[in-house]
Amino acid sequence: MDLGLRGKKGIVCAASKGLGRGCAEALAEAGVDLVICARGAEALEATAAAIRAAHGVKVTAVACDITTPEGRAAVLAAAGPEVDILVTNAGGPPPGQWTDWSRDDFIKALDANMLTPIALMQAVLPGMMARGWGRVVNITSVSVKAPVAVLGLSNSARAGLTGFVAGTARQVAGKGVTINNLQPGMHATDRAVSLDQGAARAQNISEDEARAQRWAQIPAGRYGTSAEFGATCAFLCSQHAGFMVGQNILLDGGATNSTM
Repeated sequence: MDLGLRGKKGIVCAASKGLGRGCAEALAEAGVDLVICARGAEALEATAAAIRAAHGVKVTAVACDITTPEGRAAVLAAAGPEVDILVTNAGGPPPGQWTDWSRDDFIKALDANMLTPIALMQAVLPGMMARGWGRVVNITSVSVKAPVAVLGLSNSARAGLTGFVAGTARQVAGKGVTINNLQPGMHATDRAVSLDQGAARAQNISEDEARAQRWAQIPAGRYGTSAEFGATCAFLCSQHAGFMVGQNILLDGGATNSTM
């Protein structure tokens, strides 16, 4: 399927690996020139080189912390004024119990997982609206749909972002701009490996056994892949998804037991 994206320019955050890289790869395959960012310069440059070689698009790598004003300014400066696609993404705050967190902990979570995506949207939406076309995809979490008790900081910040998108998406849709959210469940990324290793140590079992236990909780019987996650992101950015406005797309292999 031709996604109608060749020659567009996109920003993909936290794109050196994992789900962010999956999104960058899929958009590059569709012909999108990219500005990608992540904290680690070495991994980011390697990803940029691999995407250029594989897909023949322009890829600008900006090593920065996107959750800081300086990081956002660097990425936006590299992209220039005509950004067609924005994919926001940032690692979640640490787990814990409700008694563990101070106001500072909540502010830090909000900065990273709510206020940073909002700031990036505020920067690029006016230009998208003026040109009559734009796509924003926010990578949030399955915890927005089904809160995870130990991820209270993430639950709070990402739910706040979801509420912002719900209203804003409907204000910009008439200008040809869509905003939607992707809610990932467990995917085969470094995060999944870390969780499997932790479960294996805690139960004194092999990593394969720990993984099998987690797979058994997912109706699809496996983890998702960054490639299929990226393909969904690319579709949401495509010319075919212009009637999808303010939606929250759950990608969890059926693990969330919900009718709607």
